[in-house]
Amino acid sequence: MEDTILILDFGSQYTQLIARKIRELNVYCEIHPFNKPPIPGDHIKGVILSGSPFSVRDENAPKPDLSLYKGVVPILGICYGAQYLSHFFGGEVLPSNQREYGRANLSFVDHTDPLFGGISINTQVWMSHGDTIAKIPDNYCITASTNDVKVGGFRIRGEETYGIQFHPEVYHTFEGKDLLRNFLVDICGCNQSWTPDIFIESTIQTIRNIVGNDPVVLGLSGGVDSTVAGVLLHKAIGSRLTGIFIDNGLLRKNEFDTVLESYKHLGLNVIGVRAADEFLSQLVDITDPEKKRKAIGRVFIEVFEREAAKLTDVRWLAQGTIYPDVIESVSVNGPSATIKSHHNVGGLPEKMHLKIVEPLRLLFKDEVRRVGQALHIPEAFLKRHPFPGPGLGIRILGAVDANKVRLLQEVDFIFVQGLKDADLYDQVWQAGTMLLPIQAVGVMGDERTYESVVALRAVTSTDGMTADWAHLPYEFLAKISNDIINKVRGVNRVVYDISSKPPATIEWE
Repeated sequence: MEDTILILDFGSQYTQLIARKIRELNVYCEIHPFNKPPIPGDHIKGVILSGSPFSVRDENAPKPDLSLYKGVVPILGICYGAQYLSHFFGGEVLPSNQREYGRANLSFVDHTDPLFGGISINTQVWMSHGDTIAKIPDNYCITASTNDVKVGGFRIRGEETYGIQFHPEVYHTFEGKDLLRNFLVDICGCNQSWTPDIFIESTIQTIRNIVGNDPVVLGLSGGVDSTVAGVLLHKAIGSRLTGIFIDNGLLRKNEFDTVLESYKHLGLNVIGVRAADEFLSQLVDITDPEKKRKAIGRVFIEVFEREAAKLTDVRWLAQGTIYPDVIESVSVNGPSATIKSHHNVGGLPEKMHLKIVEPLRLLFKDEVRRVGQALHIPEAFLKRHPFPGPGLGIRILGAVDANKVRLLQEVDFIFVQGLKDADLYDQVWQAGTMLLPIQAVGVMGDERTYESVVALRAVTSTDGMTADWAHLPYEFLAKISNDIINKVRGVNRVVYDISSKPPATIEWE
């Protein structure tokens, strides 16, 4: 098995970032809830204890059983993890005199300690904690400090167990990646062999072993995840894979024909299904976002099931599930609260008596793109912005009908094409337009108008879990607004959304 670093999750907002930083160093890692650690094996080379929103002094603070790992493999505690290793093993953690958040600099570094090999004195680190380690156990030694935090880092004498109060995984810790490399390579002895090519090779073999000679059906959306999953499956089983691409009438302008043709150039066996009328007929007078999502999801299942039933002896349903989906389904405190329903093929496996194959379930979104590059999938697919499964149905606020869809398709086309023409598309994580359920007074020529308002939305992000509004040039926004109002009959006002996530979501519904 691949050398593996185990990350025990205590509920920190940074846990996935730790994993992504480790993967960037070509080392495989897995995130598990602190209370459900896997059985140790030779492939587990080290353990990282994440941060947490809890204090170790809380009555309900997470208390992992480390007996299977401590003293057996190297351990690195980060923030809460470090405080846990101190507080529950003979030290003491107390509330800090001042809340320790933000930038700090290491005023002392023990360069004889392997974790801090090559780390600079005065290098910037990022703190994010309200408690501080007031006392370490007698068999611990301090390996790093800042002016305000004496125990910035420590090690257990005679044991490869380490703790740090700062977050090496965040951008603001300048030499954090070097510190993680020290832990992964020098201390844990991991081979940096987790690469897209290795993943492709092992996944193809795994798919063949699991699926055998059975046919597989895959729902394609035109997005990065389903496309990479499709090409990977095709490499593994060839013509025994059939993709189904459904036009729900809520796609972007010309998208169905364009994407369908692109899939054929990739050599995929894809069935295109035009079903716009079926979807739109079920959205009449529905204004609640959740009801819209569920209606679209229900019709998708009906259409997909009908088309898949025409195939012969299908035993497997492939899905483009990626690692964040897997992590969130086994979160520390149980599944997260439903902010909005996700549009997928939920319910299909049981209904059609199909088994599931998920070739991308170990990958983060950025890794999916790197695997796609290794598979020589065109950049036009890999750089596509995420697009919601319910499509324009949740970008039309309020009731949906064919006329509103056509209007928003035109507006959306002008905005997205404008981003591409201005070389701004790749600087944005996701962009789209919203049709608001209001009208505004305007003047065109000498006439008063009372027409629709549209909102432009563009955000920057790394994984979509948090996002900031894209600071697009004023000149660009002015041109796009002018083009939309002049070219799209029925719109006389354009606004730009400057909300971040959180507190807002990327989509409006």
